[in-house]
Amino acid sequence: MEVALPTRSLRKREAILSAGQYLFLAHGYKGTSVDQIAAAAAVSKQTVYKHFGDKRELLSAIVSEVVDEAVKPFVEHVAALAETTTLEQDLIALATTYLRSVLSESVVQLRRLVIAEAAAVPDLAALYYDHAPAETLRVLDETFGRLADRGLLAADDPRTAAEHFAFLVVGKSIDKALFFGGPETLSDLDVDAHARSGVRVFLAAYGPR
Repeated sequence: MEVALPTRSLRKREAILSAGQYLFLAHGYKGTSVDQIAAAAAVSKQTVYKHFGDKRELLSAIVSEVVDEAVKPFVEHVAALAETTTLEQDLIALATTYLRSVLSESVVQLRRLVIAEAAAVPDLAALYYDHAPAETLRVLDETFGRLADRGLLAADDPRTAAEHFAFLVVGKSIDKALFFGGPETLSDLDVDAHARSGVRVFLAAYGPR
């Protein structure tokens, strides 16, 4: 049985995560020390090590937490789509949610950090990929397979359909966001129109025959 952390210990853990996220994003992995994180979190250096072992483990925990917060609601949204009775409308809603999620500033900043530190912390890239892009494609693949079984999609290869849907929705925008930021990318984009256009192209290829 899992034992809940004491409230004081939990507060310290959250303070370390918050301080670590801010400092890693501001200064990178190499440019951030455990001493700086401890000072920003108002805890001792030993407390940081007690909760996370080392700097790499802390960064991995931050990546997992931020990505899970962004991906979990989306995964639940995708899974619910399997029972849709209004496919086009619900795909548009899904595409809108997907686009806003990947362009949120916390996700864009984290993606930049992971790319920048991939050589120094190679397992971090795998962690991010497994928790975000790969998990998104996995649940889209599963859901599109169920929709094909119901005759709502003509997708003999649901995995390929999932990849096409994902890149129709976010392909250009996520690249732009990496250079200019999520808020600026969103401000220049009509999200609803982009979602409708992407879904229209997707259904032209994969809609029921």
